[in-house]
Amino acid sequence: MSEQTVDYERVRREQREFWNNAAPGWKQMFLSLDRAGQHVSDRLVELARIKPGDRVLDIATGSGEPAITAARKVGPRGLVVATDMSPAMLALARERATSLGVTNVKFVETGAEAIVVEERNFNAAVCRWGLMFVPDLEAAARRIAELLIPGASFATAVWSGGAKVPMISVGEEAVRSIANLPPPPADAPHPQRLADTAPLESALGRAGFKDIRREPIIVSFDWPSAEEFTAQRRAMSAPFRALLGRVSPEMQERILSAVTEEARRFANAAGLVHMDNEAICIAAHL
Repeated sequence: MSEQTVDYERVRREQREFWNNAAPGWKQMFLSLDRAGQHVSDRLVELARIKPGDRVLDIATGSGEPAITAARKVGPRGLVVATDMSPAMLALARERATSLGVTNVKFVETGAEAIVVEERNFNAAVCRWGLMFVPDLEAAARRIAELLIPGASFATAVWSGGAKVPMISVGEEAVRSIANLPPPPADAPHPQRLADTAPLESALGRAGFKDIRREPIIVSFDWPSAEEFTAQRRAMSAPFRALLGRVSPEMQERILSAVTEEARRFANAAGLVHMDNEAICIAAHL
C-alpha cells in the first residue's frame, strides 16, 4: 500500500487493543517465553554496545524485554526507559521488573512512531520483536535517531519468514482455508511482516543510521503437547481469539483441531513439541 492509502491512526488503535487483549495470555506464558528468548535480549544488548552507566531506550517493550536485561547491564548508575503503546503490557512489564528487583527501569506509555519521553541523549536503543507491528517505520526510525546521541547504537530483532518460524506459521494456511480467509496484505502488521528486512534497513538508513548489518539467531520453544501449543496460541494471539469468536462452535473445533494436527508434526515419540524458529537481529549506528 502507498502511504496515502494507509489509515495509520486506525492501525494504531487496533494494535493498542490487540496488545491490551493479549496481555493476560502473555502473563500466563511469559516465564517460558522469556527463557526461550533470553539469549536474543542478551545479543541485542551486545549489538547495541550497552555498557554500565548508559541511558537506554527500549521500544515496544511488551513484557519488559530487552529492557530488564539492559537494566542489569547499565547498573545503578544507568537508566533504561521502556516504552510501549499498551498499558496492559506495561503493567505486566512493571510487575515482572518488581518481582526481579530491577529498579532502574522507567516505564512510559507511548507509541513507537512519536516516542514521547522526558529523557534525551540516549546512548543506545533496542527493540525485541516490536517493529513488525509499527505502521510507519520511517517515522519510528527518525524518532529513535532523534533521541540518540551521535555515535549511539540501535539493535532490534524481527522474525524471519514462512516455515522458518513454525511457532507462528504452523496451521495458518489450514485456518485460512477452513475460515475462507484471504492471506493478509504484505504490509499489514504481522509477526513476520519484516522477514524481508529491506524496508526496515531503508528506513534506518534514511534516518541517518549507518553500518547496518543483520544476523540470524535461532529461538527454540517447547510445549508438553500439541494441544498445549494450540492453547498457547489461543491465549496469546488476540486475532486468533477474535477469529474463533466470529465462527460457529463447529468451525471453532475444526480450526483448533487443524492447528493441533499441524503442531503434531513437531512432536517426538513422547508427544513433546519442539520448534526451532529463526529471528533476525539488525544492528546500526549513528
